[in-house]
Amino acid sequence: MINVGIIGFGTVGSGTVKILLENKDLLKERLGFEINLKKIATRSVNKERGIKVSDDMVTSDVSVLLDDPDIHIVAELVGGITPAKDFILQAISKGKHVVTANKALLATEGKEIFKAAQKAGVEIGFEASVAGGIPIIKVIREGLIANRIHAVYGIINGTSNYILTKMTEENVEFSDALKEAQKLGFAEADPTMDIEGIDSAHKLAILAFLSYGISIPFEDISVEGISQIETQDIEFASELGYKVKLLAIAKASNSEIELRVHPTMLPRDYLIAKVEGAFNAIYVEGDATGSTLYYGRGAGDLPTGSAVVSDIVSIARNIVKNATGRIPLITATKSDIRIKNIDDVVSMYYFRFSALDKPGVLSKISGILGNYNISIASVIQKGRRIGEAVPLVVLSHQAKERDVRQAIKEIDLLPVVMDKTVFIRVEDREDWQG
Repeated sequence: MINVGIIGFGTVGSGTVKILLENKDLLKERLGFEINLKKIATRSVNKERGIKVSDDMVTSDVSVLLDDPDIHIVAELVGGITPAKDFILQAISKGKHVVTANKALLATEGKEIFKAAQKAGVEIGFEASVAGGIPIIKVIREGLIANRIHAVYGIINGTSNYILTKMTEENVEFSDALKEAQKLGFAEADPTMDIEGIDSAHKLAILAFLSYGISIPFEDISVEGISQIETQDIEFASELGYKVKLLAIAKASNSEIELRVHPTMLPRDYLIAKVEGAFNAIYVEGDATGSTLYYGRGAGDLPTGSAVVSDIVSIARNIVKNATGRIPLITATKSDIRIKNIDDVVSMYYFRFSALDKPGVLSKISGILGNYNISIASVIQKGRRIGEAVPLVVLSHQAKERDVRQAIKEIDLLPVVMDKTVFIRVEDREDWQG
């Protein structure tokens, strides 16, 4: 029998407890031994959760769980940095294996945690930290271990994807779509982490760490959110054959890695562009496998709880077979890999200029773009309001980010440009269509 203790009895904790209790016999049948949920630590002992557990199983004192020598695996499911980090380090110091769904903690403090686990000879399971029920951590650590990972592209925040889907399908403004997401429970009361791309960046840092063997690079990720996206940009994107998604991107080439999170236009016939609502999808390109895509629910009590239980089972198997450390943590860093500065990134770009409707305006704007080596692929101008500002949309060929920013700075100073220029990066690759 392998005994498990859970710290945190909120959404993910409840899902994990439900699975461990309701599927206890199924797990025993498949494993050949029992996984026993022995203790749950929570601040709200008497809160009704719709899950039947014995009174002696629940405690408000975390130390009761951490000090129990019979508990083999501790699942930290409280979230946040403090006190979650302390709980994990205490569990490790007592020789307990740890499972966590805490992407923010791993992205910012993971180096210390992994080092402590390695020193103590215990395992850290973190499948639930990225993309909920999609087993992407196992895919990269095991399924694709024979591959050099060329690229990872992810829609890994369900809140943002739900909002953009709502804006696309129902032509509602960002603020209205956000309110609907909050009403349905897809967005928090303070949605900043989701809509500003921070949550996606936490997850991308973990994926980059696993894919490229580099030190967890959260501080090096360029991050932009979706709060400035307007319905007119989504409409223009559709006219050009694209959809707007909040995309987490990791690309490797020539000992450099691009790491960025931002709104991105994707050709609407790409599989990943068809991921709607609160669902997640991650595209991984390996040198041996080529393109692979993983799709499913990225959050919620049961999908995330399923990922937590998956880690508990993997660690339990290793304990029973005396094979802990069978899949080592990746703690060594590759010093020869450089994180590419966002200014050096090359991409296609969508521009929306607010320009006066008068002769010569397009030539002025295109002239400045040309001065910065930005060539035009297509142009859209809607309506005629002579002497008034109208949207002028330009889709560029590939250009360097530094040139784009300098060109926009100069264009925005033109007397015929009435508002700050909007730009969105475009990913358009034929091999995505597989």
